[in-house]
Amino acid sequence: MSAQHALLDVHLTDGDADRALRADAAAGLTAVPKSLPPKWFYDARGSALFEKITELPEYYPTRTEAALLTHSVDEIAAASGAETLVELGSGSSSKTRLLLDAFGRTGTLRRYVPQDVSESALRLAMDALALDYPDLELHGVVGDFTRHLDRLPRGGRRMVAFLGGTIGNLTRDERYAFLAQLREVLEPGEQLLLGTGLVVEESVMVPAYDDAAGVTAEFNRNVLHVLNRELGADFDVDSFAHRALWDAENSWIEMRLVAQRAMTVRLAELDLTVEFAEGEEMRTEISTKFRPDGVAEALEATGWAVAHTWTDPDARFALTLATAV
Repeated sequence: MSAQHALLDVHLTDGDADRALRADAAAGLTAVPKSLPPKWFYDARGSALFEKITELPEYYPTRTEAALLTHSVDEIAAASGAETLVELGSGSSSKTRLLLDAFGRTGTLRRYVPQDVSESALRLAMDALALDYPDLELHGVVGDFTRHLDRLPRGGRRMVAFLGGTIGNLTRDERYAFLAQLREVLEPGEQLLLGTGLVVEESVMVPAYDDAAGVTAEFNRNVLHVLNRELGADFDVDSFAHRALWDAENSWIEMRLVAQRAMTVRLAELDLTVEFAEGEEMRTEISTKFRPDGVAEALEATGWAVAHTWTDPDARFALTLATAV
């Protein structure tokens, strides 16, 4: 990777992640009801399990968004005309290559800014991109999109891509706060490309989070493996069952872990003992599904104007291009 074309800013270290895990575990396991944030699913094992999930027949969101992006990407690039593409939660940057290629055809793009919590994943992705896009300036940001939006590099008309329906993992108040903060760090006229899962039949949505092969169940339980390893916990992982349900009032899929027996769990690193009653449920993830007018309402309430929305033929996923006003 050419030094003059690649920069990496690190705003999140292993020590920061350890402190955050400790704080989240202590708060969530002592709350009523108990809960844990979904970001702790994603160690190396959890990330590999999620990749398997995206290939399952029941899990439609990833392939639906990818097909929609493939179909719409030239229109998106033409409508944007961005000089800098920022991607929040970039991971391997695989879907972003569709955008990079489309912007390459428009001739406007000069810089790509991937942001992710994992420095190692970001370095690998940037090394690969440097080979395939030698004329593109790369500026990686290791950080948390809920905390470090103000660290995104300025300069060049920016479009921020927030794909994968990840915004659905936030509660309503968290979504509005995130969208407002992102608007604050962008200049008027800069843009957001937002990917959102849409409300469809419950019979379609729930199996996407509760597959017949049990991969999602193993993914859900992986958070307990993380706590056992990182915090010296003694969760009997196999004594927790996976549950996914549709909460119509909140318009989200909720994933839970259900204690199959009464248990006392010790987290040595936190000097914390936690009791689970038989049948007690702990929330580990929400995945909000939206209606198009709900997406527009949230954006317009936080300083954005919707420029265009693309949906797939089955109306299961949407890509919304919004402009900072």
